[in-house]
Amino acid sequence: MNISAAKLDGMIRVGLVGATGYTALEVARILIGHDRAELTAATSRSDDGKPLSEIHPSLAGRCDVSIEPFDAATLKTKCDVVMCCLPHGASAETVRRLVDVGLRVIDFSADFRLSDLATYEKWYDVKHPWPQRVGKTVYGMPEFFADEIATADVVANPGCYPTSAILPLVPLVEADLIETDDIIVDSKSGVSGAGRSPKLGTLYCEVNESIAAYAVGSHRHQPEIVDLVGRIAGRPIEVLFTPHLTPMDRGILSTIYVKPKSATVDQITDCMKARFTKSAFVHVVDHLPATKHVAGTNHVQMTARAAGNRIVLVCVIDNLSKGASGAAIQNMNVMFGLDPTTGLR
Repeated sequence: MNISAAKLDGMIRVGLVGATGYTALEVARILIGHDRAELTAATSRSDDGKPLSEIHPSLAGRCDVSIEPFDAATLKTKCDVVMCCLPHGASAETVRRLVDVGLRVIDFSADFRLSDLATYEKWYDVKHPWPQRVGKTVYGMPEFFADEIATADVVANPGCYPTSAILPLVPLVEADLIETDDIIVDSKSGVSGAGRSPKLGTLYCEVNESIAAYAVGSHRHQPEIVDLVGRIAGRPIEVLFTPHLTPMDRGILSTIYVKPKSATVDQITDCMKARFTKSAFVHVVDHLPATKHVAGTNHVQMTARAAGNRIVLVCVIDNLSKGASGAAIQNMNVMFGLDPTTGLR
């Protein structure tokens, strides 16, 4: 499709569908500081008529958009791109309605990330509302798909855990430096990754002073990691993925255990550096990265260490930024011909 070039002379108008969660709040915060885009509409199934700043008090005095009912035709008059922050299953049908009226969409759900319909329906246990688009929607990781994102009508924003695993693994699988049938991804996430809706497992007294594994062997981000690394690198992989909930607001640290074929840790490091030499956000570092090093930013830090017969990769991101909303803004920038770093830090 043709990019709306006229908008490059003015502000890109952004809509939020499902505006009450943490990812929507993060989008609104970033857009406040974006000099080429502005939030012009926000919808929710409830809270009709309320200012967005009433739902998210941190926006008080900085954002005057009010919640309105979802109507694709109305959003078309107010927006150039819509960010859809709805859950899987509910999102796909909404995205279809937005595309039907000619809007470009960045979808935060998993509905369009995977390349295979059967895999999606198995892991998410729903019939896909728009199966024709499965496998035909660009994955929103500009480090690998910038050209496709630039002209896309729908972009599937990546999952947070997958981002922290796909980025370090792709260069090594591409270069055939590691065994692809024995990859272990051990990830730890802040509580905001569980969303804003109250749940027993994310109450303060449950998570404070504690760390816990969950969804062992059954987390839906496992097939996303397998699918995307295989799709980008052109080689099938097997991954054992285990997520953990940690008592912090935001951030993901993934510790990834791989077996090198014959490569040294220096060769592994050089391979990652070469793959991301032109990336403004992905940094291969000498120190052991921590979530504090990237908190509140769209940046990624990764490193490699030798450990016996394995190489250990450590990758950190902010789950609400590069793992969600920052990635969406980066995708939007690419879609509208802006520098990918515009509005991001």
